[in-house]
Amino acid sequence: MIDVVVEDLTAATRDEVRALILDGLAEHWGAIDESLNPDLDDLLAYYRDGRTIVARDRRGEIVGTGTVVPRRRATAEVVRMSVRAEARGSGVGRRLVDELVATARRWGCDTVVLETTSTWTDVVAFYRRCGFVVTHVEEGALGSDTWFALDLRPTT
Repeated sequence: MIDVVVEDLTAATRDEVRALILDGLAEHWGAIDESLNPDLDDLLAYYRDGRTIVARDRRGEIVGTGTVVPRRRATAEVVRMSVRAEARGSGVGRRLVDELVATARRWGCDTVVLETTSTWTDVVAFYRRCGFVVTHVEEGALGSDTWFALDLRPTT
């Protein structure tokens, strides 16, 4: 497991995080149409009601990011999760998910939802390992998307 420090996104790290996310999208999609990702122009402003975090390795390099935003009725949504390719499988993604879920709990949320492209089977498997359950699959303009939920209510 790689040692990381998790911190909030700042204006100073915004461009580096944008590049990290776009690199991950390019890896999965091949080419990137930046017009499909207007939120990346300013994550701090776009998700101002949420929390965007970054993970830094021992050298201080940003190796991952993720955002959680409040939605309707005690629900939060995880968006813009990305882990640098060479850091995948090292626990960085799990550390980010755990921190984002903890944030949703502090907000009083009962559920955390997220979606990913269905053909990204490694990502689908990752979210299942994190405890998320597939709720449904939707066909969209760019293909099939798998939706997940994580119930935060205590079990009795």
